[in-house]
Amino acid sequence: MTKGSNAALSALSDNTGSVIVSLGWSSPAGDGDADVSVLLLGPDGKVRSDADFYFYNNPVAADGSVHLLDKTPTEDGNEDRISFDLTVVPAEVDRVVVAASRYGDTHFGELDDLRVTLSDAVGEHLLRFAIGDPGKVSAIIFGELYRRAGEWKFRAVGQGYDSGLAGLATDFGVDIDDEDENEDGTASAVTPEPAGSGEPAALPSAPASEPAPEPDAAGALNAVPAPRRTADEARPPRRPAARPRTAKKRATPPSAPQKSLGENDSWRPARLFPLSTLKSDRDREMRATSVLLSVMTQVPRFGRRLTAAFGAPSGRMETFTEVVLPHGDTPRRPDGVIRIERAGKLWTALVETKTNGNALKADQVQAYMDIAARRGYEAVITLSNDVALEGSPLVDVRIDRRRKHQVALWHLSWAEVAHQAQLLIRHEGVGNAARTFLLQELLHYLQHENSGCHGFQNMGSAWVPVRNGINDETLCQGDPRALEVVENWERLIRQVCLRLGGELGQKVLPAQRVRRGTDHGTRRAQLADQLCLEGRLQAQLRVEDAPGLLTVGADLRTGRLRTSIEIPAPEQGYPLTWAKRLVRRLAEAPADLHVETLVEGDALGPRGTLERLRPEPADLLPKNGTQITGFRLSLLKGMGSTRGNAESGFIRSVDDAVHRFHKTVVVHLDGPVQRRTPLPATADVTG
Repeated sequence: MTKGSNAALSALSDNTGSVIVSLGWSSPAGDGDADVSVLLLGPDGKVRSDADFYFYNNPVAADGSVHLLDKTPTEDGNEDRISFDLTVVPAEVDRVVVAASRYGDTHFGELDDLRVTLSDAVGEHLLRFAIGDPGKVSAIIFGELYRRAGEWKFRAVGQGYDSGLAGLATDFGVDIDDEDENEDGTASAVTPEPAGSGEPAALPSAPASEPAPEPDAAGALNAVPAPRRTADEARPPRRPAARPRTAKKRATPPSAPQKSLGENDSWRPARLFPLSTLKSDRDREMRATSVLLSVMTQVPRFGRRLTAAFGAPSGRMETFTEVVLPHGDTPRRPDGVIRIERAGKLWTALVETKTNGNALKADQVQAYMDIAARRGYEAVITLSNDVALEGSPLVDVRIDRRRKHQVALWHLSWAEVAHQAQLLIRHEGVGNAARTFLLQELLHYLQHENSGCHGFQNMGSAWVPVRNGINDETLCQGDPRALEVVENWERLIRQVCLRLGGELGQKVLPAQRVRRGTDHGTRRAQLADQLCLEGRLQAQLRVEDAPGLLTVGADLRTGRLRTSIEIPAPEQGYPLTWAKRLVRRLAEAPADLHVETLVEGDALGPRGTLERLRPEPADLLPKNGTQITGFRLSLLKGMGSTRGNAESGFIRSVDDAVHRFHKTVVVHLDGPVQRRTPLPATADVTG
């Protein structure tokens, strides 16, 4: 689409009752990001109330019409998705504006490949609009959905704002309170309240100068005439309506668990979902499917979180297991069925589950796709420990495009299920203690060694031959085994992001720097060739509120893992002050932390361990006065040798290294800063 053009959704697909709008961008540095927002507007071009403003502090509409989903990493940036159920958008809403904003001093001119895409309920891309040069604006309206003659259309807008999210929302009638903190210093994140939901305020107390009436001898209050008031004075003051705050909310970690009443550690608490009887893979699959689907129905927010990404509407959910469906001469039994009712319409998905290292079978998934197409179901959801890679489906299925009814195929990793449960338990909440208990039991179940739902846990059969080939220098470029290792490394990094993000309650995404237009297969082939030449695997993680990208690398020649982060030089001050401040902030960091000064050009700056630098921070300053551009902090450790997820396995060692580095190093650093021209490395005159 071009700027200003529009398209009727009904002309593009028959499945537009629910749509997914995706906003995407890429960053040359790999660390650019933005936040999406949605506004529901009436015929006057304004919101009906502040409740029609959806953003990171208010991501879900009560009626299910709007749901801001999690970020999805792409090959060179991010993609934010928004689920719309157009069948339940209130009739008085005339337009739905889709926008994005950046924070601080950043602007969209620093990002590349700004785009918006729209997909139907089965995941088919219907349209795409790319924004060229946005300029130095901090907010952009990407597009809007609007009604015309009873049907929905989409218009490509591409309008920029230099006043940020608050300015954009204010223009559409939202009353913004953009303060970051309350008087007590705690962050505030008020969810918008619908108009008229506020409670009446209490009557004002009498002024302190007026004596209170005293009781007479009988104990009754003496009648004291009240002062006459005007009509305006007599009316109780109106409590101001709650206003949405564009300051991001801070999650409160859960309270410490209560001390056990057991006599010793051998006393185990009774579990809602016992695991001791799980012996076969079939038992594990049946139990895991039933447990998950049951909790999804009993904890609606959790169920909605998992199904919204698949285009499911918001409504009454029921789940079933071991359903028998006819299929030729041999009836099929999908592991589960999800049905959601909304406004008299049903959305149905078949579920196929695998546990442990069992792979999905293409013929089995194909049969479920055919059954779903014949019966008018909307989706087939596969669930396993494997992690799907962008542009590389886990199973190849044949989709008959001649059918009027198309079925969407989606994949969900057990690691993603655990991630969503952890986010709700630790950082967002689900409404009451009973639902929290259910989610905690589910999480315990998934993490137990007997469940078989541990997420990605095997680097594959090529892992040992590739390591041996690198050590004896016999691995050649183009070897398909190297490509398999690169793909599994990418799966592992995506899972590490999920686990770290669940613990922190923050967005953690892989950051990949590639040339625009490079497809996924080409990018992975290049990384495989690089592995053959250098013997190293490397990835970068973008952690929300971190000062830079977290880099993790595995050197297969030396058997060592390196986790590191680069911190840009501060905007003001003197180099010695920077070095002293950095060492002070790292007072609780490990003594073996490596600190390196980054300087202009190809020259190497001073470096040393934190233990040696603590008494002499000035050792970080270049002796020749070269300009300092930043500092690199690194931790080294041995990596696991086996391909699995055991205590000595490679997967466990990478996960532990990333978590340790963030917990002991990154948490002590300042947030992201704007990098500017550094000062020369002169002496600190202030001492």
